[in-house]
Amino acid sequence: MSLFEKKSLERILAESEDSKHHLKRTLGPFNLVALGIGAIIGAGLFSLTGIAAADHAGPAVVLSFVVAAIGCAFAGMCYSEFSTMIPIAGSAYTYAYATMGELLAWIIGWDLVLEYAVGAATVSVSWSSYVAKLFHMYGIELPPSLIHCPWDTTPGLINLPAVLVVLGISTLLIVGISESARVNAVIVVLKVTIVIIVISIGFGLVHPENYKPFIPPNTGTFGEFGISGIMRAAAVIFFAYIGFDAVSTAAQEARKPQRDMPIGIIGSLVVCTILYILFARVLTGMVPYRTFHGDASPAATVITLFPYKWLQLSIVTGIIAGYTSVILVMLLGQSRVFYSMSRDGLLPALFSDIHAKFQTPYRCNLIFMVFVSLFSGFLPISSLGHMTSIGTLLAFVIVCVGVIVMRKTNPHAPRPYRTPLVPLVPILGVLVCLAMMVSLDLITWARLIVWLAIGLLVYFGYGRAHSHLRRDKAAGR
Repeated sequence: MSLFEKKSLERILAESEDSKHHLKRTLGPFNLVALGIGAIIGAGLFSLTGIAAADHAGPAVVLSFVVAAIGCAFAGMCYSEFSTMIPIAGSAYTYAYATMGELLAWIIGWDLVLEYAVGAATVSVSWSSYVAKLFHMYGIELPPSLIHCPWDTTPGLINLPAVLVVLGISTLLIVGISESARVNAVIVVLKVTIVIIVISIGFGLVHPENYKPFIPPNTGTFGEFGISGIMRAAAVIFFAYIGFDAVSTAAQEARKPQRDMPIGIIGSLVVCTILYILFARVLTGMVPYRTFHGDASPAATVITLFPYKWLQLSIVTGIIAGYTSVILVMLLGQSRVFYSMSRDGLLPALFSDIHAKFQTPYRCNLIFMVFVSLFSGFLPISSLGHMTSIGTLLAFVIVCVGVIVMRKTNPHAPRPYRTPLVPLVPILGVLVCLAMMVSLDLITWARLIVWLAIGLLVYFGYGRAHSHLRRDKAAGR
């Protein structure tokens, strides 16, 4: 069988209804929008905004959010088409299997695991940092040895809060998707309220001179100010936009996926883009953008200018809640991708075992709980960051290409949502995402290549021999 053998839509949909591997459909449109917002509003807003402004774009970081949002809009429309055609867990992995074959599906699935695992670990480290700040505001100092990993600037033994939050959220995901969605919805309402409060109060504290120059001149270094700086910042903050990708991984748990998936994907993207642009505008207007150099918690920096102590405490608490929902959605997406790969035989069956009571892939959640908590506890945030953005961008490129391929190879398949202006919209999505990928540094590219090389070893060592599609083709089925 060819490495590029495709799985038919009919087979994908039939396998999704297999009672042994069936996921419970409990999510409505509000749950899906909340899942998207839950993943989008988090580390990208509360941490990376300041770094992108200080090191790359200056006040023009608002344009970087626009560029990133445009790339996401093109990709989001493509995701919406696929998620209504193939309302199955697995996101871009499943779409690639149907359009470009098993090998590319494996590559994108392995890439998505990197995206979600490293992303969840990155956010958990930021979560730990804000928890330490909150305790400090109450006059309690956590032991440095328990809030820093051995390779931090201030070395410690283990980042214990980061490990604990991963353990807690993984347990919640094992208990059930509907319970997880309810917790996420409450957190989303809280953190959107916090963001709106910061924007509303912050506009009154803006100093217009901080916006000058709006686009600082290029320093001669690629990606530091000027147009190249805006593009580099867009690639860096793209980490912030992976939420709608995570929505598509929950398609198999949506009650009416053909109607609700486009609402969840595009709705969360629109809401968050507006909030991001306003937040970045306020942040760079309240203090000079250079203030944020090396600052992983710019929101904590600016809220010290707010007049009331209780308000400062409330905002930090809301930020911590925001990070919590990001970790939840990333761990959800991660387990659903491996669940899909295991169901296809490309990974051991334990990754797709469904709990008899909770109807969740509990063993997959348990394995990732250990895997991600090790990252969280023992790696510094500087080693975890950009890998998530490049993984997301690669997934978006493949999904955009997949829409064009599927329109040619399966033109009559039902499409409850159709991406407009095909092939123009998918091509624009590919070009914008590739431009942002090119803007990332060589170390980030090297890490991606090493991770994909490891994935190919796993595929040719295990997945190819155990592929259900390959087995059935050999048997003539």
